[in-house]
Amino acid sequence: MSIEYIVSGLLVGLLVGVTGVGGGSLMTPLLVFLFGFKPSVAVGTDLLFAAITKTSGVWVHHTKHSSVDWKVVTWLGTGSIPFAIATLMVIKHYMAIGKETTGAITFTLGIALLLTACALLIRSVILSRKSKNPPAVEEDSDIVIPDESEGRFKRMQIPATIFVGAVLGVLVTLSSVGAGALGTVALLFLYPKMRTVKIVGTDLAHAIPLTAVAGLGHLSLGNVDLTLLGSLLIGSLPGIWVGSLLSAKIPEYFLRPVLASVLMLIGLKFVLV
Repeated sequence: MSIEYIVSGLLVGLLVGVTGVGGGSLMTPLLVFLFGFKPSVAVGTDLLFAAITKTSGVWVHHTKHSSVDWKVVTWLGTGSIPFAIATLMVIKHYMAIGKETTGAITFTLGIALLLTACALLIRSVILSRKSKNPPAVEEDSDIVIPDESEGRFKRMQIPATIFVGAVLGVLVTLSSVGAGALGTVALLFLYPKMRTVKIVGTDLAHAIPLTAVAGLGHLSLGNVDLTLLGSLLIGSLPGIWVGSLLSAKIPEYFLRPVLASVLMLIGLKFVLV
């Protein structure tokens, strides 16, 4: 195992812990630009990395906070898992006939990073408005119980959620980016009455099966470096823990715009390659 990979995992883990931004938007560009990995290998390795590191977070949200809406997770997965598998089959087909997929993966990665950068900025605005407009309290009641499952699209809520899941399935499988920041913003838009902690828990719970299926698919295609994966995990797991402790002491209003700007520059570089 390489000390450089372990240190990289530690640094990315710190940033993930402090900012809450998914590791894919940080780790994949790092592996491509700093260490020279093929985009397909960087994406495949990062997908399994994400599936493993997110598992403990879901356990906390489910057991301690009860902040996972499993119905919404199911609807998202109904769209994302089949489309992730379909995307993997398309990649496998192109590999079988000898066509290069690096260009498509690189371009998709750039688009995903640009969308993530925008999502970071939009998320702050949405959360700010949400805090200023809390759910209405029923009269003659001391308990506030908002109907969190009520969506923006009423009768079309389930199809809309499945559609969002399908888009995330394709995007995450091709780029390893989007399950975190984009998924959170999508849920904030789809379910405006849902508490923020439940948005985060639900998005996290959906990301695990999606990244696991996509990561195992890339593993079967030979797009995962297991030695690299082990090194990144050794560094990132303590990094996420330390970053989570530091998050309360570092102002989010400063970090998020800086991080969004960096992701936007990296995304433009990928798109314009």
